[in-house]
Amino acid sequence: MNPLIPFLQASGVVILDGGLATELERRGADLRDPLWSAKLLLENPDLIRQVHHDYLAAGAEVITSASYQATIPGLNQRGLNHAQAADVLRLSVQLAQQARDDFLLRSTPGRGAEGEGGTRPDSDSHLQPEVDEVSVSDTPHPHPQPLSQRERGARRPALVAASIGCYGAFLHDGSEYRGDYGLSLQQLIDWHRPRLEILAASGADLLACETIPCLREAEALVKLLADYPSTPAWLSFSCQDEARLCHGDQFSEAVQLANDSANIIAVGVNCTAPRFIEGLLESTADVAKKPLLVYPNSGETWDASRQCWQGTTGAVDWSDAVKRWHRAGARLLGGCCRTTPATIRTLANVLRPT
Repeated sequence: MNPLIPFLQASGVVILDGGLATELERRGADLRDPLWSAKLLLENPDLIRQVHHDYLAAGAEVITSASYQATIPGLNQRGLNHAQAADVLRLSVQLAQQARDDFLLRSTPGRGAEGEGGTRPDSDSHLQPEVDEVSVSDTPHPHPQPLSQRERGARRPALVAASIGCYGAFLHDGSEYRGDYGLSLQQLIDWHRPRLEILAASGADLLACETIPCLREAEALVKLLADYPSTPAWLSFSCQDEARLCHGDQFSEAVQLANDSANIIAVGVNCTAPRFIEGLLESTADVAKKPLLVYPNSGETWDASRQCWQGTTGAVDWSDAVKRWHRAGARLLGGCCRTTPATIRTLANVLRPT
């Protein structure tokens, strides 16, 4: 079953979450590490759960796991064996599920923070991967803040999307904005398979194959997903302008590829400058057969050598932008790097005014 259907039937739109790493850094996390935000799966998983919760409070209907840069080879390089690395991947999904369950307990009328006869799931101790020589924080869950009107409103449970980052994210050299891997189609299939297999069986509602910079990698993911016919996924690309993926392939070709895949339930663009989004959507108006999704970054450029964002945001008016993107065909809308819960609250207020 397509888990997006109830949301789309109810209102015609789905609100996605925003940048995870951005918000973790804003709360004091040091992510200067090849694992990036996935580093906190080992060091402070509760902070990840808190950010998931805050995106739900802002109005997100899909929250994405912290597995974008968590790969088996990357975790192996940190000293984890395959079983330990698999536990970390599963933990990324469990944290999002816990945040969703906790949010529902707090937002259901007549139920307090501890629910009905149960305790609040504060401890992750039964979920932590058994990792040798890896410090896992036991930071306590903060005291609940007063619920907003949006939190108190009864909503259907949010979806959890397990993030499948591109091969370039593992390289940690900015390749997700170039796609110049030099790998064959089969090599990309073989590289993606171990993580995808684990996350497909993790209990996530769908997979988020995201920041894909080239058509070849998209082809590899589509072929691989066909081996897991009951696993829905979205396919999202990083783009260099209003018509092309970062590697130079036509975005319209990428959308056509998604059309032909039974697994793909939505296709679109992420971690791309907002100024290109409307043109990209319009370029596929006569091609797309699946719901279109957009979750752009703030418009800055990633400097891989300095490990930081450079340039200006272009002063994005998110209230105006989301209206234009929706008119241009987007049905799943959110944010990527350099966006925050405040960004998602703005989108939610525009798309679902209270």
